[in-house]
Amino acid sequence: MSASHVIIGDGIAGSSAAETIREEDPDADITVITDEGEALYNRILIKEFAKGKLPEAPISIHEPEWYEERDIDLQLNTYVTTIDTEANEVHTHEGTVYDYDKLLVATGGTPASLASFGIENADADGIDHFWTFQDARSIKENVENADKGIIVGAGLLGIDLAAICGAQDLEANYLMRGECWWRYALDAEGAEILHEAMRERGVTPVFESGVDRFETDETGQVEAAVDPNGERYEGDWAGVAIGLSFNTEFLQDTPVETNDNGIVTDEYLRTNVDDIYAAGDITWFYDTILDDMGENGSWGSAKEQGSVAAQNMVDDLRDGGTTDDPEEFRWVSSYSITHFDFPFLSFGHPTIGDDEVSRKYSDTEWRRLAFKDGKIVGGVLIGDLSQQSKYKKLIREEREVAQHKDLLMEEDVDMDKLEEAAPKPE
Repeated sequence: MSASHVIIGDGIAGSSAAETIREEDPDADITVITDEGEALYNRILIKEFAKGKLPEAPISIHEPEWYEERDIDLQLNTYVTTIDTEANEVHTHEGTVYDYDKLLVATGGTPASLASFGIENADADGIDHFWTFQDARSIKENVENADKGIIVGAGLLGIDLAAICGAQDLEANYLMRGECWWRYALDAEGAEILHEAMRERGVTPVFESGVDRFETDETGQVEAAVDPNGERYEGDWAGVAIGLSFNTEFLQDTPVETNDNGIVTDEYLRTNVDDIYAAGDITWFYDTILDDMGENGSWGSAKEQGSVAAQNMVDDLRDGGTTDDPEEFRWVSSYSITHFDFPFLSFGHPTIGDDEVSRKYSDTEWRRLAFKDGKIVGGVLIGDLSQQSKYKKLIREEREVAQHKDLLMEEDVDMDKLEEAAPKPE
């Protein structure tokens, strides 16, 4: 009999897994189940669509025909209600049951709402969250028709909303809880480069702020946000990006281990339940570089996770259950922002660590590295991205280099100097 693989989720992780399985096993039965109404699209480019810079057509990556040509059964608008881990069955809202030999969960997350924190009127008309292509369509239309905007969420998705407002010439206040944008990864000096770029596009950063409640008009349309300081900011559109709630509801009555960070896996992306794997944003996996549990939410990381999980799923079945030589997921992620006149890149895990170093080189050039136990674990580059491959190499090699911050902060890092400065074995 042919092997049966079921994949829940058709983001880049799920799609990459399906492609890998088909390449490795031409005879396998592959089913991809997604609650979205369209096949894989480029989640990175939907912000460019919302900015009015791209039409819809270039956003799509796979048309339904792509799945048909590869004999992959794609089920759109389908919700998984539960998994029977003993019978190896996936149950959907329509009552359809899919049997599996191997199952991959790649369901990602849903944007968290301020309503879950008790914020009044957080689900009012005119308030958008940003994750799916459908979200981008709503944001584009609402921003085009708005007179004033409000942005909440001082992270990587929040700045996308700021850029959308700037591109659509919508003046907006960007309400941030801390003293600067992405305060866990940047200091005030580095963040100010981003703040100034926002201001130039009509978006005003507001620090030590946030949202205490939204106000609405008589029709239920948002008209203002009031922050914890009592300051009122008018706006007939609001964009909220405060993180994700992971889509694990259908796993609640199963033995699959989950926590607030998603689905727990080992370095091979295996869960604690036989035959079930996870990939993408939803994974809380053992990171062999950090020697600790972690997550890796970038597009490239999710794609690689899907491929690695799929390879291990196929190899498991070839080896009669569990392969003796599984492939390890080992990856240094990166995330870039291209909204402004200068490039921005974060890599690895810039928000963790026990030590750091940063330096400003010009009005639009700044660099920061985060260290843990003397090793680089992540960083941020603004303006000049030329050194990223060197830093990533040092992360992968797990080199203890924190004692050489002066060399690491040179505009052009000399790897030979670093090697010479390394302590010699006795």
